[in-house]
Formats: sequence, C-alpha cells, structure tokens
Amino acid sequence: MKITKVSIKRFKQFKDDEVELRDGLTIVAGGNNAGKSSMLQALAVWEFCKVATLAEKGAIALTASGLGAQGLGIGDDEFSPINVPTLNHLWTNLRSSKVPDVDPDGYTLSLGCRWIDENQKDGHLEFSLSLANDRLFVKVSDSNLVDGDPVPTIAYLPPFAGISAREERATGAMRRRRVGEGLAGAVLRNLLLDMRLANLKKRDSLQIGKSRVSDKDLTHLRETDPWELLQRTLREIFSAEIVMGEFNEEYHSYIQANVVKGTVDGYKLTRHHGYKPRDLMVEGSGFLQWLSVYTLATSPATNVLLFDEPDAHLHAALQAQMVDRLSHLAAQFGKQVLLATHSTEIIRATPASEILEVRGRSSPRFRYLGQDDQKVGLMVGIGSDYAPRIDRVRRTKRVLFYEGKSDKDILGALAEVAGIVWPNNIADWQTSDHVKERKMVWRHLRTEFGDVQAISIRDRDDETAGSVGSDLLDKNIGHEDGFRALKWRRRYIEAYLIWPDAIAAAAKIDVARVKADLDSEFGFGTIGVAWTKSNAANAFMDSRAKDVLAHFGVNPLAVAKLLPAEAVCEDIKTFLQALAGLAS
Repeated sequence: MKITKVSIKRFKQFKDDEVELRDGLTIVAGGNNAGKSSMLQALAVWEFCKVATLAEKGAIALTASGLGAQGLGIGDDEFSPINVPTLNHLWTNLRSSKVPDVDPDGYTLSLGCRWIDENQKDGHLEFSLSLANDRLFVKVSDSNLVDGDPVPTIAYLPPFAGISAREERATGAMRRRRVGEGLAGAVLRNLLLDMRLANLKKRDSLQIGKSRVSDKDLTHLRETDPWELLQRTLREIFSAEIVMGEFNEEYHSYIQANVVKGTVDGYKLTRHHGYKPRDLMVEGSGFLQWLSVYTLATSPATNVLLFDEPDAHLHAALQAQMVDRLSHLAAQFGKQVLLATHSTEIIRATPASEILEVRGRSSPRFRYLGQDDQKVGLMVGIGSDYAPRIDRVRRTKRVLFYEGKSDKDILGALAEVAGIVWPNNIADWQTSDHVKERKMVWRHLRTEFGDVQAISIRDRDDETAGSVGSDLLDKNIGHEDGFRALKWRRRYIEAYLIWPDAIAAAAKIDVARVKADLDSEFGFGTIGVAWTKSNAANAFMDSRAKDVLAHFGVNPLAVAKLLPAEAVCEDIKTFLQALAGLAS
C-alpha cells in the first residue's frame, strides 16, 4: 500500500498544497518552520478521521456511495492524533470560518490521500473538517472506494518525550491519543508485549507435532518476525535484549519490560556477570527513541510510517544506522516511511532521490532532489539555522537562550559601557520559543553532550511584575540544576535604554526636546539615578519602550552604545553577573 499524493487545504501553514510521494524511505528535510512536521501531522489527522469514521459509521461510510452523509461530531477531548492547544490551531491562521465564494459550506479544512494498493488499484479518500463551538465535525468529502477496498494504515511518531514509569494495558484509542500527544513512550511496553505475544504464538504453531522448532522454520522466523528482528538489531547495536515479564489481564496491572545486556555471539546474548535486568525507563533517550522507531517499523499493523525527528537523541553513527535499517525494513515489509529531520549527517548519507525538500513558501513547496549538488543548498539552509550553534554547544557546554535578534548586541554594548567583559565561551541560541520549550531543548542538549549549562533570558511582556524577582529568576518556571530561567523585570529589554542624553545623541536632536516628549507623551517625568534601580517607578517597569524609541526614530543598539556607565540599570548588571558565572 503506497500513498502517491497528499492534498492539504487550510491545515496549519498549508493553504492549498499537494505533495507527491515515492515508495520506500523518504527523508523529509528543510529549514525550521518550513512545514516538515505539519506535513506529517496532516497525514496523522487524516488517519484519525479514517479511524473515527470507521468506528462510528462503518466501512461503507468511506466509499463513494457514502458521499453526502452528515458529518461526524468529535469533542476536543476526543481528538488525539496530534497535540494542539485548541482545535482551531488545526486551521491556517487559526481561522476555521468559511470564506465567501470559496467554501460551499462550513467544512473549510480538507485532507486527501491517493494511493496504489497491492493489486495496483488507485484509491482516493478525502476528509473535510469543520469547527463549531469547540466541536470538530468530520465528513468524507471525496472518495472513489467501493465496499471492501483496502485503505492505508498510518502510524505517526512525534519527537520522543520520555517514557512512563508504569504502563497499563491500553486500548487502540488510548494508544493513538498517547502517541498524538508526543507520549509514544507511554505505550511502548504495550507495543512490545503485542509483538512478543505474536512471536510466541508463531513459535507454538511451528512446534505443533514436534519436539522443537525445526532449524529451517527457526531461520525463517528470525528473518521475518518483527520481535526477532527487533531483538537481533538490539543485540547488534546495543549488545542488549528486551525481556518481557508475564502479563495476564486478570491479575497483572502493569506491563513489565526489562533490558538485559551482555556479550553477543550470533543469536545468543550472554549476560554480563552479575548483571541485573533493568526497566526500560532507566535507559538513555537515544536507546528509547531508537526502540520506539524500530518497534513501529516492524509492526505488521501499519503500511505507512511517519517519524518526526527520530534522530534527535542519537549520535551521528546511530543516526546513520537507523536510516539504513529503516530503508531495509521498508523494502522487506513493503512499508512506506517518511522521516523528517534536521540532521545534515543523514542528508549527506541519503541518495538525493530519497530526499523530499520542504521549501517554506518557495515554489514548488515540495520537491524531491534530483542530484547530490542540490543537497548543498538544503544543508546550508538547515545549517545556518541549526548546525553551527549545535557544534558550538558541543564545544563550550554553555548556552545563552535569548529572544530578539538584536538582544545580544544590545547586551554586549551595555556590558562594554559598564566595563564588563562579555564571555566568549558561551553558545548563542536565539529563539522566540517560550522558556518551557527552551528547557526541553536544553535537556536534549544535555542528553547528547553531557553537562550543558544554560541561561534563558526573555522579556516579561504582559506577565505581572510579581512574576520575577530582583534576581531576575522567573517565578513561573520550575528551576533545575544547570538551567536558569531569567526574565527582565521591565516589560521589554528596550525599557533599559530610556535615557534622554543617549536618545538625543542617537536621534541627533536637542536633549530638552527628548525630555519634554518623554514627560508629555509617555509620562516619565524627571529621569535620574532612580531610573537605574531594579525596582523603578511603574512608568518604567510597564513602559512599552519599543514605541518610545520608535517615537524618536532611533535604533535600540545605537542608544545602548551611547548610554553612560551610570545609566546601566541594576537588572542589566545582575544579568551580566549571572552570565559571567555561567562562563566560569
């Protein structure tokens, strides 16, 4: 079963796009926010619509004869394929209402797939979605199917987000929800147990009427059975095996899955002397991510696999091994695999014809590469946004997360004014992400490179002044050793630049005019040494300072360079001291 074309209308950043797909393994690559993850998520939502329609209305609802039927209503608590804050986040610009003269009804988002089944028959199925009062409605809007036609089964694995300490037996709906929430690790033991039970059933059938499984049957089993392939690969790559505990639904509450390690000789693993089996949870993120990927890849229940940055926790050598083995599995089991990645190592090692470039708003939006030299532009686009800072983190083990592109330059200028040396052993990481996402990145970096230390600094924006103390620590965020979440006490970093003499010099106007405007237009009154205190007047703390500087037509960096030493605020010095501590 091979998907040949996907059509996407008004889903996330896709307004009305189509992408043609090839057989086997496809590496989906492109810069940040180009649409790699959104393309995979569109397919995940299509699969959810299919499963929900089958469950509620039966297979006949997917056929051409079912067109025109009333849509299926789904509550926001029932939507599970991907994790979104609210259902309107599925729509482009969060707008789910119909466009006059464009949309015939309220079903404004559509996702369609075309495929070729094992009999070389073309299939087509499209779902359209509508949103009303936080309730999602799904209907089949196009189909060429007749009753009994096969339909692809898709499995989506988001970036790995950890594993549960205890895992109960889960239904299919609960598994889909956990995977969609980015918690594939919460159902990993379920998948492994299914594979092991299927393997035992095969072994029992092969032994009927015999004292043991014949060598011929055992060899075939080891070469074709998902559990056997998984175990063989774990032995080859990690010198490890999975041992499943007994599970009976009548009296076992949790699924037990342990890892054993030892020396490997062919199909045999001999445990290290005194080695005690350990639960999956204590293994590293790289091992667990790899295990999740391979478990889905060998599952016979799916035709199409969607992996979103499964290489994120892996060293370059394991990244290459994962892609190579996925390619072989795709060929062996007739699966179609889409793997989204930022890894320049994977791109270098993959034939150009297997790389689908997602190009943001460029035309064409999607294209398979035709020759290796096209990889250069692709890797430059990724590398300029991703690889250099990763390499610097690897070398320095120190990271500064900051918001605006000019923020670091402003801080550097203020450090020079204050006579403080800016450290040169800290990796810069400019990002608009919230501090929670920054912390997640830091955890990934620490997993990959060891003891990485980080400081995050951002504007307070519309959060309350009480959410940050004089030490600049963000009170809304739980702190961890190695990660300090700091936040400016004033609304914006630009609020530390409101000094009449510096603004006048940057604007090349009379300082008296600047003082008059600051008082009459913005209510600052007289600006003096009190302005430099951490606990300044509310006019400074809550000032929309970007508008103030724009009023005078001055560049914030130019003002920062002209600020006198006595005008550098205590908050800036507190931050620079924290930065010096990070560098030491």
